[in-house]
Amino acid sequence: MKIYTKTGDLGETSLFGGKRVSKDDARVDAYGTVDELNAFVGLLIDALEHQPITHRLLVEVQRRLFSLGAHLAADPDGDCKMEHDLRENDLVLLEQAMDEMDEVLPELRNFILPGGHPTVSICHVCRTVARRSERSVVALRHESPVDPIALQYLNRLSDYFFVLSRFLGKDLGANEVIWTKRPV
Repeated sequence: MKIYTKTGDLGETSLFGGKRVSKDDARVDAYGTVDELNAFVGLLIDALEHQPITHRLLVEVQRRLFSLGAHLAADPDGDCKMEHDLRENDLVLLEQAMDEMDEVLPELRNFILPGGHPTVSICHVCRTVARRSERSVVALRHESPVDPIALQYLNRLSDYFFVLSRFLGKDLGANEVIWTKRPV
């Protein structure tokens, strides 16, 4: 089986179920952005050889994102339904992880700029792509029903990546890059 089909050469693609849509369709944008986030999470995992607990949670995040992406890639009016496997407990896992990391972090008193260490920067890329994923799914919701847990998960995930950036920065001995106002 060849990976290229040439069926998308004119700017259309197929949803699961066979329906053809434009590649700039809100559904394609939503699942494509979730896929992009999943790729960046993979990059972050590769950068975290020394954090086995975080590594395991991020692999679970990838599995949830893949499931969500498949769900979003299915024609909601077709016969090929791809159910996501997001559960309330997935939100709880992220919240617990954030709470545990927050316990050892200094109180946040300033805006923090991305940077300080390559791994910290990857966390910030994941954070911003998670936010964009959330915005894409919100846009899709204007056209088609979206399970609220999908938005909750993406929202919580962006928060998780922010806290993780701070936690890993501390663990790696990196200084937080504090935003300061330009002098007058």
